[in-house]
Formats: sequence, C-alpha cells, structure tokens
Amino acid sequence: MNDALERMDDLGYERGAQGDLANHGPMGAEALATLGHADEVAAWVESYRVAMPHHEPPAPRFALDAHDEASWRPALGAFGRAGDWEQLFLRELDDAPWRTVLARWWPRLLPGLLAGLTHGAIRTAHAVRSLAAVPEPTHLQLAELARGLAYWAARFTQLPGRPHLRGELDIAGAVAALPRFRGEVAVTPPVAKERLQRLDTLPGYSEGLGLVAPDHVQWLLSEMTTEFAGVYLAHDEIFPVPLIHAVTAPAAVRLVLPHLPLEQHEPSVAALWQVHTALLLAFTRDRRGEDDAVRRATETEAPPFDDLTARAVAHGDEHVIKFTEACLREHALRPDPRFPAAALAAQQRIGPQQRIDAQRLFDAG
Repeated sequence: MNDALERMDDLGYERGAQGDLANHGPMGAEALATLGHADEVAAWVESYRVAMPHHEPPAPRFALDAHDEASWRPALGAFGRAGDWEQLFLRELDDAPWRTVLARWWPRLLPGLLAGLTHGAIRTAHAVRSLAAVPEPTHLQLAELARGLAYWAARFTQLPGRPHLRGELDIAGAVAALPRFRGEVAVTPPVAKERLQRLDTLPGYSEGLGLVAPDHVQWLLSEMTTEFAGVYLAHDEIFPVPLIHAVTAPAAVRLVLPHLPLEQHEPSVAALWQVHTALLLAFTRDRRGEDDAVRRATETEAPPFDDLTARAVAHGDEHVIKFTEACLREHALRPDPRFPAAALAAQQRIGPQQRIDAQRLFDAG
C-alpha cells in the first residue's frame, strides 16, 4: 500500500472531463490488497492512472484553525478549500495520534455523510483499515487519512431533516414504508439530482428518517448491507453505480467504528439511514422487485466468492472491486444469497460509460 500511495501521491481529489469524479485510486488499491491480490496492485494503479486525467487539487489558500469553529465551519462543503482542509488534517495528525484526530472530526463531518456520494467517508475508512493493520503508521498512510477527511469536508453535503433510531421497524420494514417519487419520467442523472434538492417536499420524508428501531449497531449495519444488496439486485432498470454505495458506505463505516468512542456509533448508523433514504428516493420510483430480492438471489447461479473476486480483479473497475470486497466481507459476517448475487450483477451491469459518469450526479454544484 505504501508503494501504491507513493505512485498516486500526485493525483488530485477528482478526475474526468468535468473534474467532479472522486479519486478512487487509493480505495481501489487498498481493496485489492485486502482481497489477497497485492501482486496486482502496482499494475492496477498504473492502469488507473491513465484511464482518465486527474485534476490538480485546489491549492491551500487560507489556513484553517482546528480550534476555532468560526474558522473551519464556513469552509465545510467548499471544494475550493480542499487544500486548506488537507493542510489542517496533516497538522492535526502531526500533533496527535490518528485515532484521536479521527474521533475528534468524525462527529463534525457526520452530518455531511453524503459528501462525494459517500466517497469522503469511504476513502477515510479505507485509510483507517490500512493504518490499523500496521504497528507504526507511515507518512504516506497518514497523508491518505488526511486526504480522505479533507475530501469529506470539502464536499460536505448535508441532507434535510434529522435522522434518529427511535422508530418501531427493522431496516426492511422501514425501506418498505418509505415514500417514493412516483409517476415521474425515467430516472436520469438530472432527475436524481433534482429530487435530492427537494427531498423535504415529499410527504412522509421527515417521518421516514425516524422509522428505524434501535438495535445493536453491528446488527443494524448487517441489516443495511443485506437489505440494500437486495435493493441493488432488484433495480436493474436504473444507472448501476449509485445504489452500490448503499452497501459500501455501511460496510466502510463498520471498519471505522472500532476506532471511535462508543457514543459515536449510534449516530453513525442514523446518518447512514438518512443517506440510504436519500439514495432510494433519488433513484427509484417504486419498490419494483425489492420484495422478491431474496428469491431472485437464491435462484441466481452466482459463483463462489473466490471466483467473484477473480472476476472483479479481471474486470478492473474500481466500483466493482470495492463492491465485491464489501459484499465478501459482509457475507462472511452474515451469509446471505443477496451478497454474491449483487456482486455478480454489478460485474455484469457496470461498463466503461458507467465508470466515467458514476459520481457526477452529486458532486457538481
């Protein structure tokens, strides 16, 4: 991973013709290494570097004071301040252990969890897993954590309403009870983005944020990843990338929670539920085959995960690699046929054009 991070050190936060696609390089490389394909990392990194141009990160402009909320809070969601955020977190990590910095900033950034289609939090989580695997962190690993947090802060996106786990339903019941934007044209990127901007005008949206009953946090994370693997499987009519993050985001948060104070665990799951609500309402018009996802997954002739992993590596797309790794890890914790079926579906649905346009829905503007 240190070799991979060094090779990608010059890449900016985003890439693509419009400059608003998240840099997936460090996340993809870390997922490959975790899947046991460390020997593939160097070649994958070189291929990733030339797949599309990355953009220079915004240069530092005005120093942010971590001890002065009036200094840093106005810079949340200001992508032009990404360089300032990176410098702030590098200073923080110079002055304190990385777990201390993480626990300090996690609750400050949590309300903006949707940032970069959750890539700020996911990149942070991959950096955390890398750090937790070594007795002494390297400068490159700490810099990657700083960049994950900086991207989260610079793309901070707060959704309307306040989620809480004080309802009476499990995750599956809450998904079934959520309202949907019905009767509209097919979901295109502009439609999805416009829906996000008017979530709070949909009757039942605010109530939906409080549908989920409190439960053990780890169980709720498994409920989320299992249910949304099925949701992904059910919705083959829509753009194939965004709903992937309804699985990879909670799987990523699971990696971070052991390094956070206990009191930050439940708010993290509540924030995830709000993100899940937003993704469902933005991209789906109805429940389609959600009720039938378990049967569909059971009848899918999905290969074993060893084969799915090999196929993901051969496919090469960063979303496919990260999704397959997350499904494998979640399946190991709570086996369910929806995980291998969803991983196979992603490998079949995601092609070159989806790789290019995957994140543009949320990051611009």
